[in-house]
Amino acid sequence: MNDVSITGPDGGEVIELGPARMRIMEDGSVTEHRLSIGEITLAPHSAGPPQHRHAQHDEGFYVVSGLVRFTVGDRDHDAPKGTLVMVPPGVPHTFANPGDEPAVMLNTFTPDLYVQYFRDLRDTIAADGELTPATTVKVMARYATTPAT
Repeated sequence: MNDVSITGPDGGEVIELGPARMRIMEDGSVTEHRLSIGEITLAPHSAGPPQHRHAQHDEGFYVVSGLVRFTVGDRDHDAPKGTLVMVPPGVPHTFANPGDEPAVMLNTFTPDLYVQYFRDLRDTIAADGELTPATTVKVMARYATTPAT
């Protein structure tokens, strides 16, 4: 690729996942699969996925707005706007929005392995009508990710 990629405010692939919305801004195709980037919007008072560990990729979260509560093992960390959280492989983690306003995070995956996970979750919702912790864990397993508990 010899050109830049520009994704505007209304660009990218939007995936609705119940109380979460993922906007895939770079799916790895421009970065030769070294990096993917998404924007996650969490509804107020909503939980994220079951706590989990990634075996094959680093994950980063930059809080753009709102407050996100990250749970790492048995510790909670409240992350306000402007906070960066980097999660290396093997570290148990999850996140939630405990606040009254939507929370927005920029999410990175290095390499881009995990982007397809969000598409698979969307397809699971379309087929089953809802997403449960058990079905989420089943989809995670396709991407070298396991539950932390």
